[in-house]
This record gives sequence, structure tokens and C-alpha cells, in this order.
Amino acid sequence: MSTSTFDELESQLASQGADSLFARLVEELKREKKYHELFDVLLMRARHQLGLPVMQSASLDDLDEPVREKVEDAYLEACRQVGRLLLDEGKLREAWMYLRPVGDKQPVADALEKTEPTEENLQDLIEIGLHEGVAPVFGYALVLKNYGTCNAITTFEGTLTSRPRGDQQAAAGLLLRHLHQELLANVRADIERQEGKPPAEQTLAALVARRERLFADNNYHIDTTHLAAVVRFARLLEEPALIELAHDLTEYGRKLGAQFQFKGDEPFAEVYPSHARFFEAQLDRGVDESLAHFRRVAEATNVYEAGTAPVEVYIALLTRLKRYDEAIDATVALLPPGTRTSGFAPNLLELSRLAGNYERLMAVCRERGDLVGYAAGLVERSSRA
Repeated sequence: MSTSTFDELESQLASQGADSLFARLVEELKREKKYHELFDVLLMRARHQLGLPVMQSASLDDLDEPVREKVEDAYLEACRQVGRLLLDEGKLREAWMYLRPVGDKQPVADALEKTEPTEENLQDLIEIGLHEGVAPVFGYALVLKNYGTCNAITTFEGTLTSRPRGDQQAAAGLLLRHLHQELLANVRADIERQEGKPPAEQTLAALVARRERLFADNNYHIDTTHLAAVVRFARLLEEPALIELAHDLTEYGRKLGAQFQFKGDEPFAEVYPSHARFFEAQLDRGVDESLAHFRRVAEATNVYEAGTAPVEVYIALLTRLKRYDEAIDATVALLPPGTRTSGFAPNLLELSRLAGNYERLMAVCRERGDLVGYAAGLVERSSRA
């Protein structure tokens, strides 16, 4: 600001009062794009209008209601105004700093997706999108595209597992498509090199079915630890087209040499054969055989010693097959009351909702003395009546 502006502010205060001074200052700061200073002035104006000192010297906790609530509202409104202005300037990290307290994610997410990634802004886009949770799938796609499969797998395990199921599924779908496409291209190229012409088959299962030489001398076409990890993440997926791709990966994995047949945890101890069963059942292939396999493992599991994963997988599979009553029976029979689960399988209340029948839930809650569960069932049942 010029020296004359300072003089004008003093004159304006004397002639028109503080409200006029603040209005003038707000316009000057907007024009000069001094948004951090603008934030301070917006708070100063609000405090003055509430009869408080313009500079905060005491904690908000020391203010009485309703003044404290009004100050908090003014703070959020200032955050919103300044955040939007910074967003318009393309200053995404600074904008999110102000919009985070407001919880205003959508405009930031929209701005992220309209921003062309560059070397200068890539880390900001990933940090805000993925790690700040503004647009997790967008941020994860940038990790996969710019840093490759290995980093994407590490990021999934370190960051996505704490995100909501929908975000996990979207990210797992991206990773699955990426790795399947890469592996398919590598296998086709190897066949063309060996046979002198491109193969006609379009799936991994068909490509490797009668070509054992592809795996001679423990040969492989993609990092085998990446393959096993992506197959494991694919358990989250429920879309048939993606489950087909995941099953296709298991058909390739089963052909790998013995040293690449990694051992997993139950109920996926044999990584590729057991995952194949899990995916096949959801594709309406060998349903009874797959269910029998996962039921045997679940029933043989001591959840106090081995954890709940085998039981949860069995319940989840029954749920995906829309066998809700069987899933409820399995939950009651195989998960002791109060058992903590990972959330992979729906709980009794969720299963009752899917089944549209709360009677079994209510009976179980009575038997177990579970007043909270019983109350939840009562409320949900009455709301659906």
C-alpha cells in the first residue's frame, strides 16, 4: 500500500468509523491479493463488531456464550472466504490450510482434478488428494502413474487401509487394472518372441493354459511379490468385471514355479488356488465347492488364537452371494459375542438390513443380554415398517 493509503485509513476512521475502515482495508487486501492479511482483518472486524478487542489476547474458552460461538462462526467464515480466494488463484496447499477447518473438501477436490500435474505441483496434489483425504482416488492414481507399482502397493498398505471401504475399492481397482494390463502385455510379447506372431488369446488364463515353456527355468513376467499383493487387495472388490481380472491373475500365478508359490494366512494359505476359489464363487463358478472350502477353514479356526479373518472371509463370501440368512447363521455360530473384527464382513445389524429381517438379530441380542444391539435392531426395524 502507498503512504497515502495509511493516511486515508486514519482519515476514514475519524470520519466514517471502524466499519468503513475495515471495509476499505478488506477491498485493498483483496486487490493486492494479500490473503493471509485479509484473514486477520476479517477476524479483527468480527471481533470489533462483537465488542471485543480487535486482537485476540485470551483463549476462546474464556469467552461466554453466545459470544464465543459467534467468534467461532466468524473464524470459519473467514477461513471459507480466504480459502476460496486462494483456490481461485490456484494456490491449492494454502487454500486447503484455510478450508480444512470448514470441512469444505468438494471445491478443493474439484480444483485438484482440474489441475495439470507438473514437477512443481505433483507432491502437493498427492499430499492434499491422498494423504489429506480430499480426493484419495485422484491422489492414488497420481502415485501409480508417476511412481509405479511398487510405490503404489506400499502406499496402499500404508495409507489406503485407513480410508473408507469405497476409497479402498476404487484404489484397488486402479491397481488391479494397471498390473493386469502390464502383465498381459508382457506375456503376449514373450509369446510373440517365441512363436514369431502375436497370440490370438485375450486373457492370461487362455495365454498360459498350454504354454508351459513360458515358465521354464522359473521364468516370470512381472514382479511376483507385486502380483501376490494385488491379488490380495482384490479381495476388496465386488464388481464382476474386476473380479474377472483378479481371477485371471490367479490363473497366471498358479503357473509360476514353486519358489513363487508364496504362503499366505488362512483362509488364503495357498495364495493363488484359494484366491481363485474366492473369485470363482463370486462369478457363479463352483459356488458350492468354494463355500465348502471356506466353511471348513472358518469352522476349524480358533478366533482367539488365529484371529477372525477366516470367519470374516466366509461371512463376506456368503453376503456377496446374497445368502444373507446363512451369513447371519455363520456370524452367530462362529464369532463369539464381543469379538473384534476387521470389518471385512458385515456385522449382524448390517446383515439384518440386507436380509430385511431383524428377528434373528433381536433374538440373539436377547440371549446375549445385548441391550445396545437390541435397541439398534428395534429402531431399524420400526423405521422400515
